[in-house]
Amino acid sequence: MTPALVVIDMLNTYDHEDAELLIPSASRALPAVRYLLEQARERDVPVVYANDNFGKWRSHHGELLEAALASPHADLVEPIRPGESAYFVVKARHSIFYETPLAYLLNALDVTGLVLCGQVTEQCVLYSALGAHIRHLPVTIARDVVAHIHQDLAEAALRMMEINMSARTVPAADAFR
Repeated sequence: MTPALVVIDMLNTYDHEDAELLIPSASRALPAVRYLLEQARERDVPVVYANDNFGKWRSHHGELLEAALASPHADLVEPIRPGESAYFVVKARHSIFYETPLAYLLNALDVTGLVLCGQVTEQCVLYSALGAHIRHLPVTIARDVVAHIHQDLAEAALRMMEINMSARTVPAADAFR
């Protein structure tokens, strides 16, 4: 498998419904996200940030990053800000594939599998894993690198990804193995 690391919705202002429930989980996941980013860079694994546009349809990734860094929760964004070699896909809804050029980009990069991390486990990560599964892309989810709003739903989502989508769920340390 030739993987890509996809960082889902981590460039966030946390100015939305359920943010107060999400922030503690995102804070706990942050060190492992940094670790995965370092591992990807050391291994020359492409890194793709797939991020909601927060309804700002004329924005681009730089503006989304600036808004997140200007927010009261910039401490959750600064340590994982995209490097120069990172790719960026703006998404409108839950899946990283829905109405985005991600499938085309992955094909152009000869990617044959994904390592997913980010937020929200029971929403965007779950739907993104399904999108990869229906495209016959093997998926690895680093359990300690996904953040949730509702822990019980996140655990159920991880189990669904394992059983229904044949996803590997592993610690971040094993994501690229």
